[in-house]
Amino acid sequence: MDGARFHLRHVGLGGAGAELAVDAVARGQDDFLALGHGDERRNVRMEAIVTGRRLISQTLATVDLDALHDGSPVDYAAIMTDKPPHVYVILGNAQWDFADCQTALSRVPARMFSLPQTEVEDEMIARTRDADALVVSSAPVTRGVMSALEGLKVVVRTGVGYDVIDVPAATELGVIVVNIPDLWIREVANHALALLLAWNRGVVVMDRQVRAGAWSGRVPGSHTGALHGETVGIVGLGNIGSAFARRVAALETKVIACDPYVDDERFAALGVERVSLETLAERADYVSVHTLLNAETRHLIGEAFFTRMKPTAILINTSRGPVVDEQALARALRDKRLAGAALDVWEEEPVAASNPLLKMDNVIATPHAAYYSSAAVAQIPGRCGEEVARVLTGQRARNVVNPEVYAPGAARRAR
Repeated sequence: MDGARFHLRHVGLGGAGAELAVDAVARGQDDFLALGHGDERRNVRMEAIVTGRRLISQTLATVDLDALHDGSPVDYAAIMTDKPPHVYVILGNAQWDFADCQTALSRVPARMFSLPQTEVEDEMIARTRDADALVVSSAPVTRGVMSALEGLKVVVRTGVGYDVIDVPAATELGVIVVNIPDLWIREVANHALALLLAWNRGVVVMDRQVRAGAWSGRVPGSHTGALHGETVGIVGLGNIGSAFARRVAALETKVIACDPYVDDERFAALGVERVSLETLAERADYVSVHTLLNAETRHLIGEAFFTRMKPTAILINTSRGPVVDEQALARALRDKRLAGAALDVWEEEPVAASNPLLKMDNVIATPHAAYYSSAAVAQIPGRCGEEVARVLTGQRARNVVNPEVYAPGAARRAR
C-alpha cells in the first residue's frame, strides 16, 4: 500500500467531477491525515484538495484505502460521511463582498460558493446540484431547478422583490423562500423623491442647457408647479410606498394611494386618501409606483392608465420594470398624453440602447440603482447568511415569503 496512488472523482461541489490523483499514504502532508495502523488496511481522513484549494476545518469523508488500491475511480458522494451543507451565492453583476455571509454560516457549519450568473436552467442545475441553499440576486429559480435540486431547503433573495423565484412551485416542493424586505426602504423612497424633485425643478434639463452654454434663469418645461398643494398618487402602500408617502407629505402635497391589500389603519396613520387605480390616474400630478411584480401587477400601468392621466402628469417607477407597459408608455409620451417619466427599472435589464424611451428628452433614466447605498449594501451578505443559517439549523426564517411551508402537515424539506 505504501506509495500507491488512487483517484477520487469529486462530485460534491456543483457536480464538477474533478479528478484528483493523490498519494494513498500521505506522510506528514497537509492534504491527508493517516488515522490508525491496521495490518490489513489504513483509514485516511480527508480534509484537503478540491479543484486546487484546501478545504479547511471540515472532515469530508473517511476513505478505506484497501477499497481504492486498484486505482479505480470512486464516487466521492458515495463515500461522503460528513458533508457540510452547501450554499451557493449567485449575484450576477452585483459586486458584493460576501465574507459576512460565510461568517454567519460558520455556526451551521456550511460551505459557501460564489457562482457566475446564469439564466439557463440546465446550467443552474449542473452548477448547484448538491445545494442545500441558494442566495440569488437576479438568477431565475424555476420549478425545474428546485425539482432537480433534491436537497434544496431554502432560497434567499438579496432584496425585496422575489419575482425571479417560482414561489408557488417552491411551496409545493417544500422549499422555503426568504427575502430581505427592510434593507433599503429609505434608499428607494429617497430615490423616488429625488426623481420627483428632478422633474419638478427641471434639474436634468437645466444641467444639459448650462453645459451647452444656455443661461435662461428659469426652470424650463411645462411642469414647474410649486409642488405644495399638488397631488401625488402612490401605487402600492407597502413599506417603501409608506416611506415615500411620509416624504412627499412633508412637502405639503396631497397624497392619495391605491393598494387593496393594505388596511384602512395604515392609510389613516399616514394621512393618505384611499382611491381606486382609475381615480388615482385621473387626479395625480405625480404617480409613483411601489408594488411587487406578479401576475396581477404585470403591465398594471398600461394603456388604460395612461389614457386617464393628466397631460401634465409625471410617472415615476422604482418598483419593477414589467409593472409598466413600456410600449404603451412610449406611445403616451409621444402623443403628449402625459408630460414625462422617470424610470429606475425596466422591462429588460440592462435596458437596450435601442429602447425608444432612452431617446426621449422627457424621460429620466437610472440603472436600477434606487436601492443602493453603501450602508445598506454592506448589510446584505450578513443578513442573507443569517437567514440561511436559521433554516439549516432548524429555526424559522425571519422573512418568509411562503409561510404555508410551515403549516402543520405541509411538505417542507428543512426540519
